[in-house]
Amino acid sequence: MRHRKKGKILGRKRGPRDALFKNLAVELIIHEKIKTTLAKAKAICPIVERLITISRDNNLVSFRRIQSFLQNRQATKKILDTLGPRYRERSGGCLRIIKIGRRQGDAAEMAIVELVASE
Repeated sequence: MRHRKKGKILGRKRGPRDALFKNLAVELIIHEKIKTTLAKAKAICPIVERLITISRDNNLVSFRRIQSFLQNRQATKKILDTLGPRYRERSGGCLRIIKIGRRQGDAAEMAIVELVASE
């Protein structure tokens, strides 16, 4: 039974799904905008929002927590040095999902996930 188990499965077992989420998070942090399917976009948003929230306190503990998930030094440095201070005063909602229609080959709903501009 699936009682009280939240999160999207996306037709994958746990290992490949975790790798997919990690890779999508790294690409979104580095490029600040990615194009993916709507289901993957909705699944990755809470993960990246949580990482940005952790990065607001730029200390060794937050560095290690973010690095343990991302396992990418460049993305970890960027989220701590630029994204954390950029969204420090924002209480949430750092990401935007824009639907862009269906993919030509399999008609999957596509979306653009991007970081919102700070005010």
